[in-house]
Amino acid sequence: MARIMAIDYGLKRTGIAVTDPLQIIATGLTTVESPKLIAFLKEYMKTEAVELILIGEPKNWDDSDTHATPLVREVMVRLQKEFPAIPLKPVDERFTSKLASRAMVEMGMKKKQRQNKALVDEIAATIMLQEYLGRSGQ
Repeated sequence: MARIMAIDYGLKRTGIAVTDPLQIIATGLTTVESPKLIAFLKEYMKTEAVELILIGEPKNWDDSDTHATPLVREVMVRLQKEFPAIPLKPVDERFTSKLASRAMVEMGMKKKQRQNKALVDEIAATIMLQEYLGRSGQ
């Protein structure tokens, strides 16, 4: 089976998580500088099969767009152009950064580690992916 990938896209950094090939466990893969995302994905997909890309869609509490929503939509268009054979699915990311920060506290990470925004982004992508797996009955 191919992996499922989750992307937590941001202006500066993008957190990336993937499942194992059996799509049972979500694991943080890395955080990349956002301008280097497409190049990173092209390299990754040379060696790994990905059957679905989830991308966090930023929304306000009232379901309206945030300042970052247009940016994510632009990236979605680029992803569809670069990887037309891989379905792209937007997912709600409203709670992922808060959940990531809480998870870091619960894991006993020191304050300095919790301030590592790249790690927060990677964990947020992992949470997004794990929630998707839980909802889809994987």
